[in-house]
Amino acid sequence: MSVQPEITQRDFRSRSKEIMDAVQAGQSFTVTRDGHQIGELIPLRRRRRFVSRDEFAAMSRSAPDISLDAFRADQEATAEQRADDSYGR
Repeated sequence: MSVQPEITQRDFRSRSKEIMDAVQAGQSFTVTRDGHQIGELIPLRRRRRFVSRDEFAAMSRSAPDISLDAFRADQEATAEQRADDSYGR
């Protein structure tokens, strides 16, 4: 694991565009004030919305087997609950 570079609060103020561009490109920083670490700037993780057919097939191959009988029993147990009984599970 690589060590994040430290930047001072003053450095962040004066070089904010450069630093934010680096964060957008994937770089993380530890922010300091008066020599003390006070926070981190880290890039946000982007969630993918689409999984290709090949990726789905590859993930499915390593998924655990599902008991069809147990799945149906779970469905039936859920369907049998009364709609007005929010605690009956």
